[in-house]
Amino acid sequence: MRAVLEVEDFMFATYQLSQTTLRSIVGQAELDDLLAERDKINQRLQEVIDQQTDPWGVKVAMVEVKHVDLPEHMKRVMAKQAESERERRAKVIHAEGEQQAASRLKEAAAMIENHPMAMQMRFLQTLVDLGAENNTTIVFPVPMEFASTFFGRDAQSNGKPKPPAPRRSPAGEPVRS
Repeated sequence: MRAVLEVEDFMFATYQLSQTTLRSIVGQAELDDLLAERDKINQRLQEVIDQQTDPWGVKVAMVEVKHVDLPEHMKRVMAKQAESERERRAKVIHAEGEQQAASRLKEAAAMIENHPMAMQMRFLQTLVDLGAENNTTIVFPVPMEFASTFFGRDAQSNGKPKPPAPRRSPAGEPVRS
């Protein structure tokens, strides 16, 4: 009786009320919430619509949001947001990897510090690794003392040639030429 007396067309009125309420509640929800928490939104919609239709004698038994059409610009914004989130996660993962690597390098440095020959062995291993490539030129520092034996220079004379040793006779006396 109330459905006929209180409103002209209760089905059309319920439909219109449902549309208005749907726009209102979906408009208040964040997009992430709309996608992730449909059950809560459905329940809220049912409560509001049922409360409004109760004076007409209409009981709303179930409401379900099945599909939401998004404008094209919203789809682009969502895609940018998702891409930004992926980039953020990648940067966090990269930073965590760098942090772990730095921690391991610190541990290795502490270990090498206690064993000086380990650094020399690591240096030689690096040279072997570099030399494994074809067409590789390796430049590495050599102590001046080591180089002076090949070039006849005194390491203490700042790279100046060492004067030739005076010639001596078999008796050990200097020979003049």
